[in-house]
Amino acid sequence: MSNNRRSQVVTQGHQRSPNRAMLRATGFGDEDFTKPIIGLANGYSTITPCNMGINVLAKRGETALTEAGAMPQMFGTITISDGISMGTEGMKYSLVSRDVIADSIETACNGQSMDGVMAIGGCDKNMPGAIIAIARMNIPGIFVYGGTIKPGHYNGQDLTVVSAFEAVGQFSAGKIDEAELTAIERNACPGAGSCGGMFTANTMSSAIEAMGLSLPYSSTMAAEDEEKAESTEKSAFVLVEAVRKQILPSQLLTRKAFENAISVIMAVGGSTNAVLHLLAIANTIGVKLTIDDFETIRQRVPVLCDLKPSGRYVATDLHKVGGIPLVMKMLLQQGLLHGDALTISGQTIAEVLAEVDDIPPANQDVVRPWSKPVYTEGHLAVLKGNLAAEGSVAKISGVKNPQLTGPARVFESEESCLDAILQGKINPGDVILVRYEGPKGGPGMREMLAPTSAIIGAGLGDSVGLITDGRFSGGTYGLVVGHVAPEAAVGGTIALVEEGDSITIDAHQKLLQLNVSEAELTERKANWQAPNPRYTRGVLAKYAKLVSSSSLGAVTDLNL
Repeated sequence: MSNNRRSQVVTQGHQRSPNRAMLRATGFGDEDFTKPIIGLANGYSTITPCNMGINVLAKRGETALTEAGAMPQMFGTITISDGISMGTEGMKYSLVSRDVIADSIETACNGQSMDGVMAIGGCDKNMPGAIIAIARMNIPGIFVYGGTIKPGHYNGQDLTVVSAFEAVGQFSAGKIDEAELTAIERNACPGAGSCGGMFTANTMSSAIEAMGLSLPYSSTMAAEDEEKAESTEKSAFVLVEAVRKQILPSQLLTRKAFENAISVIMAVGGSTNAVLHLLAIANTIGVKLTIDDFETIRQRVPVLCDLKPSGRYVATDLHKVGGIPLVMKMLLQQGLLHGDALTISGQTIAEVLAEVDDIPPANQDVVRPWSKPVYTEGHLAVLKGNLAAEGSVAKISGVKNPQLTGPARVFESEESCLDAILQGKINPGDVILVRYEGPKGGPGMREMLAPTSAIIGAGLGDSVGLITDGRFSGGTYGLVVGHVAPEAAVGGTIALVEEGDSITIDAHQKLLQLNVSEAELTERKANWQAPNPRYTRGVLAKYAKLVSSSSLGAVTDLNL
């Protein structure tokens, strides 16, 4: 092995090292000291349905790593449930957990000089956290997605967790009664697995498959199906071979890989959070990627998949008709995918897709033919203007007209915004603005699923805009603009908006504009004072001090 990491821990330059004594206690025998040590980062937790099935996969992976000739060393890493913490103060820890996960995997693997790592995770931040760690360490690594949840069912319709959030808005608007609200809540999440639409978890699993750090078809498998366990076992064998061949993340996470991931995200109608996470991963591996690259690719890649939240189907439906390999092959045939990008198996993308059909199956409309896409261009638009000099991300799928000029309704927190929506204080034509929820200001850049779902539930999705320096759940849709940078906490223009100011959202012109004179903004800026930090101790305080702008991926190790 070329990197000599294993010898650091088992010999320390001596034929008979005292380091071996500790390893013998964990089960090493004499013959095992010649084998690669593989870290197995186990995201198992009963905190969330996304991760509660992962321990079974981790055990399967552990056995397979041993059979493949490696010595697996399992360790735990944390998660929180975005869906459970949504709309609460706890949601501030969601994005923070991405960096905690990355730090923990890096610490365990580098602290024990491991030769490779298999990371298994489910909830949204597990995936980018693991890939950031793999990129930092640059040792062979593979990601195993814990799998998607199967849809819930009520009254003849498929349900996801977003159905429960939207039902609250419908109930508040008098469209359903309490009995129906309760029935939807009870049936939305039937078992183990990550949120079932093309929300953040399934978006990131798809992106990782597109970048070659997980196996084909693995990103849309259901958590509870046997094929997920079989894919985990196969991943172990592929990883051990990658360790032997020294296939490194720096060979996989290239500019071409990131472009492939962005193209797939656009084609499947993925989450706005993918922008943030891919920027962070690129920063870590040293690939030059900017927010503007997403806009460039958006203009040439259509939305091919009719998936929730704005569409009709869930990830398991996509899996049944061909999964991400089908989408990738369609893009490859149109010259919109780099076929020469390398994967963890040692094959190129083109070789992986060689036997995959490029035409969607007949008698289904989950994946549309190239000639009849859901949308002719991608759905994640990058908007700039005096309200977002560094950029912002608009999700425009499911919106009849992605243009709106209206009066600002200004809120200093998610909670006050949600109260106003549920109390019927928001009118058609309003532009809701929620600020001081950015990476530093929140801190932690909370997702706004509760307000956006309440807007949809109240029937205002096509007539009301929402702007924030925070984030949106992958389950959000409508005329929403997030990741506004610079954020309010550092004096961005979003901090200067006053109630009733005219704001323009125009996805066609890629514009986010506060219609106030420069002279007036200069005067407001002179009178603006930065708020006191909301936290002065603990992980949120540390995060607020270290975190970069969302336009750079909200990373915590930028130019330290």
